[in-house]
Amino acid sequence: MATTNNKSPTRDEEVEAGKEAVLAAYSNLLEATEHFKHAARVAGLDLKTEAAEQLLKGREKASAVGHQASEYVHEKPLVSLSIAFFAGFLIAQLLGRR
Repeated sequence: MATTNNKSPTRDEEVEAGKEAVLAAYSNLLEATEHFKHAARVAGLDLKTEAAEQLLKGREKASAVGHQASEYVHEKPLVSLSIAFFAGFLIAQLLGRR
C-alpha cells in the first residue's frame, strides 16, 4: 500500500499540471481570438456586414430573375410550357435509368 500512496501525489500532480496546461492553452486561444477579431476590424473586414450585404444582393438577384421568368412565361406561354415539358421529360428519363 505504500506504493499506492507514493503514486497518488504523482498522479495528482500530473492532473494539476495538465489542468494548468489546459488553462494556459485556453487563455492563449482566447487571446489569439481577440487578436484576430481586432486585426479583422483594423483591416476593415466586418464579416457579418459583408455576409449580410451578399445575402441581400443574392435575394435581389433571385427576385429579378424570378420576375424576368414570370414576364417570359406571360409573354410566351406556349414556349414556356414546351420548355417545362421537355425539362420534366429529360429529368424523368435520367432518374428512370437508375
